[in-house]
Amino acid sequence: MNTLSTSFIKKMLLVFLVTAGLYVAKDFLIPFAIGGVLATLFLPFCKWMEKKKVPRIVASFICLFALLLAVAGFFALVGWQISSLVTDVSLVKQKVVETTAQLQQYLLAHFGISLNEQKDMLKNQQDSISAFLSSLAGSLSFILTSSILVLVYLLLLLIYRGHIKVFILKLSAAEQKENVEQVLLRATNVSQQYLVGLAKMIVCLWVMYGIGFSVLGVKNAILFAVICGFLEIVPFIGNITGTAITVLVAAVNGGSFAMLGGIVLTYGIVQLIQGWVLEPLILGPQVKINPFFTIIALVLGELIWGIPGIVLAIPLTAMFKIVCDHVESLKPYGFLIGEIETNTTAPNFVTRIKNWF
Repeated sequence: MNTLSTSFIKKMLLVFLVTAGLYVAKDFLIPFAIGGVLATLFLPFCKWMEKKKVPRIVASFICLFALLLAVAGFFALVGWQISSLVTDVSLVKQKVVETTAQLQQYLLAHFGISLNEQKDMLKNQQDSISAFLSSLAGSLSFILTSSILVLVYLLLLLIYRGHIKVFILKLSAAEQKENVEQVLLRATNVSQQYLVGLAKMIVCLWVMYGIGFSVLGVKNAILFAVICGFLEIVPFIGNITGTAITVLVAAVNGGSFAMLGGIVLTYGIVQLIQGWVLEPLILGPQVKINPFFTIIALVLGELIWGIPGIVLAIPLTAMFKIVCDHVESLKPYGFLIGEIETNTTAPNFVTRIKNWF
């Protein structure tokens, strides 16, 4: 067996072991990864406070309090929107009853399934529904525990980040310490820029979707704008899912064809602005991931960590690419994950906007 084959086998074995480790330790790693992403997001704010002579531990607790305040505000906003949605429950119930009756008649006319047979089929699904509710209760317990762990990890990572950095430097050879420190600094800075930029872009999407849905007269426009903005974290699938949910609920609430078409048009305009203005202006080209590896990251994320894996797949892949771009031996992998390089330049209007800042 030649050297090339041995090297390939070792790399495949390493990939297998890493994947297996990520799956086995997911109950620990998912909250830790979320806490790490949030710590990176709050790091600039924490550093700014430290420059103002605020002790690190106090600055870290302020960051934690700011996160809790933001989450509380978010849920208050969503709760307000949902409460107004509940006032239309009678209309929604009526629509559901009408749709169910139409579906029953359709099954009877086209498939010959009588109403009694349909009832028997639903009864047979009761065990599955009970199992689903039991699983849902277990999931809620896991979410509560994981949320507490996320807050703990966020706080500890902000407080002990210097200690962790020294530990990493101690692992490296003496002649490599300066280079490793520079890599850590550059990778951390770019990761911060990416995550902060992603947060800014989501806020911009909230505003654009909110304005578009409000102009169209969509009920609970803010709620659906928030949903669409958040789902943009998941490329390709998320934005279509958010728009589909909005169209479906608007249709159930008696929305006209003009409104439904306007929602789809709003989606198209927002996607155009996001792709041609927001991403070049806010995120920049340094952490672009090509569609091929985007799909791979999403599929692997779902297989290994489930829904949290889908949400974390792109931010973690982007951060991994940043590390690859700054470590000489890993640069080929960063190139493989990144977009195909072209000689085209950014649109003139984007360049002009950048020059304003």
